[in-house]
Amino acid sequence: MKYCVVFLLLSMLTSGNELFAQEFKAMTRKEQLVFNRREKSLMQQFQEANLSWPAKQLYIRSFKQDGVLELWVKNSLTEPFVLFKTYNICALSGKLGPKRREGDKQVPEGIYYINEFNPNSDYHFSLGLNYPNQSDLVFADRNAPGGEIYIHGQCATVGCIPILNSPIEELYVLASMVKKQGQDFIPVHIYPIRFSNQQSAKAIQMLVGSNPEYYRFTSQLKDIYDYFEQYKQLPIIGITQEGSYKILSR
Repeated sequence: MKYCVVFLLLSMLTSGNELFAQEFKAMTRKEQLVFNRREKSLMQQFQEANLSWPAKQLYIRSFKQDGVLELWVKNSLTEPFVLFKTYNICALSGKLGPKRREGDKQVPEGIYYINEFNPNSDYHFSLGLNYPNQSDLVFADRNAPGGEIYIHGQCATVGCIPILNSPIEELYVLASMVKKQGQDFIPVHIYPIRFSNQQSAKAIQMLVGSNPEYYRFTSQLKDIYDYFEQYKQLPIIGITQEGSYKILSR
């Protein structure tokens, strides 16, 4: 069976640091102001949490039912991730379940990475996600799967993840810093629920009970969630030709 490998752990530190340095020398005025406002505060928060600044790797995971977005950091491939911060998601459109077509107002569920830094967003700042990915393209509407999914500021959404302006400024700066350190792909895992939360698990039980396809889908995500909970590391994740997520190394 062939797989599309979506992550080789995280992306390792690359040889592209000179390119990243050039990119960040060309920051917009708005970005410069936010860096001046947020970088010192982030350094202090890292110090208070006994974390090394700047972080070299960042992992983001979001839980729709629980309404939170977590930031995990570390400084080498071998060490475990440490939870740095949790933001509240201030608004949610749609319902539990993956995004499958343009205009369905659904927040995607699955394994993604940041593919765009947008300092000129209508929602203050935003970080784009690579929806639709190879799994989504198997199941989503072939002609109109939708797109332009972001983590952004303010508090309005039709399928994105809004975390207000102050949090998005912090996240934007932190994501920019790890990119500058050489992290090509910043993974973002969007889960329907926190699978270890019994109350959240009840919310999804009725859905999966009457929907075998969604049951299979959430089981795949739970395997990835459980792996991270056990090891605080990300596995290598593949996508089969049928669109299923599969852990390729444990």
